[in-house]
Amino acid sequence: MKARAPQLAGVAGVAAVAIVLDQLSKSWALSALDDHSIDLVLGARFALTFNSGAAFSIGSGRPALFAAVAVLTVVALSVFVARSPLNRARTVAFGLIIGGALGNVVDRVFRDHGGKVVDFIDLGWWPVFNVADSWLFIGVVVMLVDAWREDRA
Repeated sequence: MKARAPQLAGVAGVAAVAIVLDQLSKSWALSALDDHSIDLVLGARFALTFNSGAAFSIGSGRPALFAAVAVLTVVALSVFVARSPLNRARTVAFGLIIGGALGNVVDRVFRDHGGKVVDFIDLGWWPVFNVADSWLFIGVVVMLVDAWREDRA
């Protein structure tokens, strides 16, 4: 069964919003956190860093590899989405995953930071991350919860 146009539009819409919000947050971080950090609560803070690895600083030092893997992942997910019927949860999940991956690809390709992504959310106990990383994580969680709920039904 083929995915219908509204499903594809839904995935593309969620991805577009995710990319825009990610890029706006990174632009804010670059201007507001250039020379200092902002303390939040419980040791969390906004602090500007640059990451050459994957989400949550995994595998630092290979920005071109991670850009290529992200693009291939987006292509594979897009093919899957185009061929699969999707419920609302999966539409949102795929949109967040694709948007998060492309948000970081935009950094690697279009920002002048040597292929690194802008990270600025520091919880104090987890690697510093960005909004795109959050979208990826949330998308995977939504996908897993939806699969679990479907399995139970």
